[in-house]
Amino acid sequence: MSTYDLEEQEQLAELKAFWKLHGHVIVLAIAAALAVFAGYRIWQWYQGSQSAQASVVYGELLKAASANDAKKVRDLSGTLIEQYPRSAYAPLGTFISAKVHFGAGDFKTARAQLSWAVENARDPGVQALARLRLANVLLDEKAYDEALKVLAAKPEAAFEPLFEDLRGDVLAAQGKRKVIIDQDCRGPATTDLQAILMLIQSPETDVIGITVVSGDQWRDEEIQHTLRLLEMLRAEC
Repeated sequence: MSTYDLEEQEQLAELKAFWKLHGHVIVLAIAAALAVFAGYRIWQWYQGSQSAQASVVYGELLKAASANDAKKVRDLSGTLIEQYPRSAYAPLGTFISAKVHFGAGDFKTARAQLSWAVENARDPGVQALARLRLANVLLDEKAYDEALKVLAAKPEAAFEPLFEDLRGDVLAAQGKRKVIIDQDCRGPATTDLQAILMLIQSPETDVIGITVVSGDQWRDEEIQHTLRLLEMLRAEC
């Protein structure tokens, strides 16, 4: 029995020594974990609260849009942007506001609303939709170069056909023809390279691709000639 008590006393002494040496670290680690957990729960509550409040503002915005009250729509959209910019309702509010102001002929406000969505929307699909709507506004304003810049960003795959269609509309309105060049380059300062250069630099054409076929030289050499031309053009830009 005394041996058993002695072993217990030794274990207790070891535990006390360990706690004395590492106890404060363990307490700090537990406190930190509790603080992180509490912070996460508070953040979740805050996000939920923000989303709920933003949904109320968005509901009021929809009512104002139905009443065609452009001023109230703009003010409520501004509230979403300023107070709830990270909510899903903020970019959706800019869509409604842009539609109302576009219908009223206020293209400047429509552009500003959609530009905010393009720059701040967190969902890639929402951002792509904002780009499409902004490009449409710019197309109506005949701001063709700006519209093409907006459409230059690569969207998600589902939106690529819509981007290409609208880009074609902008180019058509701009008077440019989309061109694919099919040629057989024969080296520097030849007719083929000069023709490619003229088409690329022409304000009336938009070269969307170049194909190379075997002609007077082998295919690989022809490709290198074309790539050198494109590198020279890129260096000049």
